[in-house]
Amino acid sequence: MPLAEPHDDNLPQEEQVVAVPAAGDGPTDDPVPGTGPADQVQPEPEPSLPEPVRQRIVSLTAAVLPGLPADEVPVPLRRVAKFAPNRRARLGAPVIAAQLAADPLFRQRVTARVLADVGDLGAAVVDGTAPAAADPVEVAALAYLARPRGWRELIDASGAAVRAEADTAVVAELVRQAEQRATRAEHDRAVARVEADKLRDELARVREELGQLREEARQLARTLRESQSRERRASELLATERGRAARAAADADAELRRARARLAEAEAAAGVARSSAKEARSVDDARLWLLLETIGQAALGLRRELALDPVDKLPADFVADSFSDSPAATATAAAARAQDTDDPARLDQLLALPRAHLVVDGYNVTKRGFGEMSLEQQRKRLVTGLGGIAAQTGDEVTVVFDGAERVHGLPPTPRGVRVLFSRKGETADELIRRLVRAEPPGRPVVVVSSDREVADGVRRHGAYPLGADSLLRRLSRS
Repeated sequence: MPLAEPHDDNLPQEEQVVAVPAAGDGPTDDPVPGTGPADQVQPEPEPSLPEPVRQRIVSLTAAVLPGLPADEVPVPLRRVAKFAPNRRARLGAPVIAAQLAADPLFRQRVTARVLADVGDLGAAVVDGTAPAAADPVEVAALAYLARPRGWRELIDASGAAVRAEADTAVVAELVRQAEQRATRAEHDRAVARVEADKLRDELARVREELGQLREEARQLARTLRESQSRERRASELLATERGRAARAAADADAELRRARARLAEAEAAAGVARSSAKEARSVDDARLWLLLETIGQAALGLRRELALDPVDKLPADFVADSFSDSPAATATAAAARAQDTDDPARLDQLLALPRAHLVVDGYNVTKRGFGEMSLEQQRKRLVTGLGGIAAQTGDEVTVVFDGAERVHGLPPTPRGVRVLFSRKGETADELIRRLVRAEPPGRPVVVVSSDREVADGVRRHGAYPLGADSLLRRLSRS
């Protein structure tokens, strides 16, 4: 096959130019063009090269290409000479092959470099006495470049050697495949023998199981006959029991009719009893109304006798004046009582009681609900929410904060809310307990705090303790 066409799609268009060979630069078998049309000789065609030989020629040329002076490198190969070694032979192969075939002067320059690098083998190829042990591909590549006498025969011999090696490799591969098939066949025969032994063993086991199954079948047949006999006896007993059940059902129907008659009598008696009870309840209601009317008249008489004037201060106001610092005017509304759960519905039920008083442990609630805020923002948010509750229920609301640090410039508190700060040396828990103790027995007092000690302390004085979450949920609904 020809070495290559003088064209490379990987190079720019302006560099894909075939160099014109120079005459008289060295010995070569290629004819050198003359100066006139009469001197031109048709060159011999390029020999058909085996692919390994072609690749070796390109590799040798690419290796020495960077060592040539720039003016000795043809224009199409100047860019290829700058490539990396691994890319030079791969990407520049078409251009290198084309220049070697078309430019004898360039081929002679490359040959001089290559022969200097290969040493004795190059000299032997030039003399036409290549060693028999030499690589035929290397010999053919050097013969193509140097082109000594008989170089075409060397290339043909290399092609024959390459083809012989390929044929030898094919034969070796066929032998290897045949050996593999023989090995697999032997393995398959061994596996077949093992499988046959397994099948014989399985057949013996199946025959043994068949004998066992036949014996089991005989036993099952005998058991079936016995079961059929028992079934006949059970059918006879079932018929007897059905007769007894029919008689029992008849007796039950008669008893049911008698029970219905007794039920009708009982319902009549119950109607009479309900009528009597209604009359008795009417009498009790009259007595109760009379008793309440008597108590009310007695209370009015007692109020006139004691001549009590209406009060403008509540018990919590006295505690606030005596035991705490109050930064704002006290509230005048009433609130309801709390219980031992965090359910806001329970809080609503207690706030619905008459004249209830709601006492809130301020920081205990705010730090649980919105502790990421500053203390001032916590107080403002809680007091604003309690103002909404006071406006909705009309109850008395008192919120207590620890007064460890003095607070100045507080905004005015909402109507109906009393804000208290404990004095120095006193905690908010103690102030809450004093507020509860100041209330008269019987008044509903609701204390909102998640502090166990506060809850236990106010419960002993008759207050209703509730957790902080009940108030927080109630505020979230507002």
